[in-house]
Formats: sequence, C-alpha cells, structure tokens
Amino acid sequence: MRSPQNQIKIALIQSSCSEDISSNQQQIDENIKSLASQGVQLVLLQELHNSLYFCQTEDPSLFDLAETIPGPSTERLGQLAKSQQVVIVASLFEKRAAGLYHNTAVVLDTDGSIAGIYRKMHIPDDPGFYEKFYFTPGDLGFTPIQTSLGKLGVLVCWDQWFPEAARLMCLAGAELLLYPTAIGWDPADDKDEQARQLDAWMTIQRGHAIANGIPVVVCNRTGFEASPEKADNGIQFWGNSFIAGPQGEILAQASQDKPEIITHELDMNRSESVRRIWPYLRDRRIDAYEDLSLRYRDKTE
Repeated sequence: MRSPQNQIKIALIQSSCSEDISSNQQQIDENIKSLASQGVQLVLLQELHNSLYFCQTEDPSLFDLAETIPGPSTERLGQLAKSQQVVIVASLFEKRAAGLYHNTAVVLDTDGSIAGIYRKMHIPDDPGFYEKFYFTPGDLGFTPIQTSLGKLGVLVCWDQWFPEAARLMCLAGAELLLYPTAIGWDPADDKDEQARQLDAWMTIQRGHAIANGIPVVVCNRTGFEASPEKADNGIQFWGNSFIAGPQGEILAQASQDKPEIITHELDMNRSESVRRIWPYLRDRRIDAYEDLSLRYRDKTE
C-alpha cells in the first residue's frame, strides 16, 4: 500500500536524559515545535524518553514512573501533535492495571488522537537491562498503526533484532518500520567489542529494510547513565540513530556521543520500485516455513 503522501519529512530526536522528567518533557516539546516549523511531518522519539533508563536495577519503587494510556503524556503529546500538525511516535512505561505494566509505543496523529499503540513483544533480561522485572510481554501482536501519513510498523528496541517481527509487520502492510531504542555499551567492553556490537546493531536493522523493501527508522538515546547501585557502572548509550532506505542504504545518521536531531525527506515511492526488482514477497516459500513456529528444531531427518 502506498502512503497517502509520496514524500514524508521525518525527524529523530536523539537525546541524553536527566533525572528531571519535566525538563526532559519540556525539551521534547520545544524540539517538536521547532521541527514542525521546518516542515517535519513525523517525529520519532527514543525509548522511554521521559526519564532515565530505569531498568538497570530491579526496584519496585520505580513502578511509580508508569502511567496510564490515555494519560498525562498522551494528553500532552496529543495536544502538541494537533497544534503542530505532526505525527508523533512516543515511548511510554504503561500502567495497564495494578501489577500489570508494559513497554508501550504510542502513535499520536495530527488530529491529536491516539492512532494506536504497540506493546513491546520481546523483553530482554540481561545485566543492566532487567526489563522482565518491569514489563509484561506485549499482547497486541505485530499490527501496523494507520495514520494520516500511512501505515506505521512500530517496534521497540529488543524487537529490532528479530527478523520475524519486521517481516510480520511488513506482511500486515507496514510502509515504514520505526524503532524507539535504548541501547548502549557496558563501560567494561573494550573498543573492539564496542565496534562489533554497534556494527551488528546497524547491520541487522538495515537487513530488515532490505528483506522487506521498506525504510527503517531508528531513534536511540545517547550519553552515560550511571547505575543506581554502583555509580562507576552503568550504560554508555551509543546514539547513532539512523534512517535507512528500502535497500538498506543509510540516508541519515546521528553522532555517537551527543544529543542530535536528524531529518530526512523519505520518497515513499521507492519501496514500490525496489520490490519490483527484488520481489522477496513473491518468492517466499510459505509452504516450507512451518518449522519457524518451533522453539528449536530437534527433529532428525
């Protein structure tokens, strides 16, 4: 499906967050207003942008950061989307019910309404990324969100490593893949390991663009955030937010170590052209993929 608009000017806001939530939110609002005045139509924010990345430790008191959807953030961002006539993809810590929380992306359309939500499906549990303590896996599946700009395939961070998620969004008609992200290095990693991790992260997502013939848009946070348990530990978020075209080509990329806003005008007609010469959807052997539903193939021939 072609987007209602052939050209979409998109922006990524790569930020370094502080403990001051109101200050973080004010900076986001100011940036969105500035971008709207430059003709930007779609703004992607990074994962859990209202606060520091709190999942470095398991602390029950941090559930106080969660909010309902609809709630204060969607009300504020909805008003902003309407007044500035932009589509905003936000990332929130959702309180669905007492004891039930999600890592949720919300899309606000240009009329201020919630066009849809996506609850993060793949939840990591690694040193410094203890998300399983906070988030219940999503239950909405891989369904694109219809907006005034077209169908957006919104996924979140750890989802970006799974080709199945990107493919299912594509098969459901997504015209863009968007990833709010919070990923970085353990400061103990040496330079070679850091380079390998960053290269793998960009490569896998560029691969999703290629395999599905659609643009991929990734917004990561930047800056060092100390661990509450031991200040000399923490995460150095690696920035490098980027926009890739439907052949995996890098159209725009942010720096590694500073807050930055990048913009690019996407030609939504290119996906049609690329899919005509690389018809992966045509040549998929859907009759032979049944084992993809297995955890691991233990069968012997």
